[in-house]
Amino acid sequence: MKKSIPHTVIIGAGFAGLSAAVTLAAKGHRVTIVEKNKQVGGRARVFEKGGFTFDMGPSWYWMPDVMEDFFRQFGKSTSSYFELKRLSPSYQVIYAKDDVFCVPSDEEELKTAFEQIEPGSSDKLDIFLKEAAYKYEVGMKEFVHRPGLSVMEFMELKVIKAAMKLDLLQSFAKHVRQYFKSPKLLRLLEFPVLFLGAIPQNIPALYSMMNYADIKLGTWYPMGGFGQLVNAMYSLAKELGVDFLTNTEVKKINIVHDKVSNVETTSGILPADIVIGAGDYHHVEQQLLPKAVRNYSEKYWEKRVMAPSCLLYYIGVGKKLPRLQHHNLFFESDFALHAQAIYEKPAWPENPLYYVCCPSKTDPTVAPIGMENLFMLIPVAPGLKDTEQIRVKYFNELVERLEAFCGEKFKDDIVTTTTYAYTDFVNDYYAFKGNAYGLANTLNQTAILKPRIKNKKLKNLFYTGQLTVPGPGVPPAIISGQIVANYIIKHQKNIYESTI
Repeated sequence: MKKSIPHTVIIGAGFAGLSAAVTLAAKGHRVTIVEKNKQVGGRARVFEKGGFTFDMGPSWYWMPDVMEDFFRQFGKSTSSYFELKRLSPSYQVIYAKDDVFCVPSDEEELKTAFEQIEPGSSDKLDIFLKEAAYKYEVGMKEFVHRPGLSVMEFMELKVIKAAMKLDLLQSFAKHVRQYFKSPKLLRLLEFPVLFLGAIPQNIPALYSMMNYADIKLGTWYPMGGFGQLVNAMYSLAKELGVDFLTNTEVKKINIVHDKVSNVETTSGILPADIVIGAGDYHHVEQQLLPKAVRNYSEKYWEKRVMAPSCLLYYIGVGKKLPRLQHHNLFFESDFALHAQAIYEKPAWPENPLYYVCCPSKTDPTVAPIGMENLFMLIPVAPGLKDTEQIRVKYFNELVERLEAFCGEKFKDDIVTTTTYAYTDFVNDYYAFKGNAYGLANTLNQTAILKPRIKNKKLKNLFYTGQLTVPGPGVPPAIISGQIVANYIIKHQKNIYESTI
């Protein structure tokens, strides 16, 4: 008797869900993605307003090798879908109005800039990056693609030897201070780990690999906006036969014995041989499953350390603004105080550090001619409930500070403003504690210590995304989808045949 093609239902059409869908469909699975929002992409959705095109979430296109490797598996390239442009300078760091460090994309220019700030630091940068390159190479090839279901995955001799050189037990803060003393250089090098979910003192030195990604691999931009990467993955998924049910929410996962039988959606019941939760892991577990078959208790989730959430502003300005680059990090304030408000004593920060993306400096298609597209972000503690008064307060503060930096008033020239914060993350994504970036990448939440990709009690239920391996960020989310899809493909006989 000929066996039917397995039907996999994926809950959520973010990067992890799209990645899993493409990987499974390419191996002959029938795949349906159910997405509660009208648009695919998850946090990387796009909206248009007043002639401006705003990327709602990710804006840093790092680790281009991960995206390129993904498409290459299916005989494609990113260039099949969009144009990538390397930014130069990569970004700028503003320490004060008249103290700005433009980070050159050319490494020799960067070393010269380091040397001017701290004599002798250029040679140390070479050594630092050599170690970071090893961590990136080993981390991305030996560790990041492992499903994290058993410690035995890491018991190969070459993996053990590699792990000993990865600085897992030393903090990033201590590691970077072995090479550099200048507060400016330290803030620059610690910046990439800020969104991993803890202060540099609590992040493993392994993550100097992020500095390698920053300096060696570069900062890129997909012309047309980050949504182009979503469109590319969506197009590939459709080409491979993936079905999409958008504006459709999963309300319940139904169980028969030790297997998922179907999912109940706002559009009806959808039979499933395999289900992948690619939305918020906590929501899938705590709201869609009966208590008896959940992996974790609510108490477990409350003990998780979350990466920051954020307060976002999407602003269209009716004129060009001087001094801004594509990426701008405003580090004029005391990071220790802001970090304390995020990680130690959660509260709305005073005089916060913030980030401004101005993609119209690179891409003329995202704003009307002669105008500027601004994306402004303040990292904040997860779980802080926002109000309209809070949004207005920080909007006025950031605009005032940005006007001072640019040396030009523009508040009266703003033609459109949209805000986004805790309430929106919860409403749109059911984000646990309104998180924007997932779990913090602390040592106690790494690899096998993250929430599992496989349900412990149901044979055909899996999870992917930023709350499981390998962690937060666009490249890790894409890899996460591949991890769970490849696990299903490898164990398909046990998973699928036991459901028929």
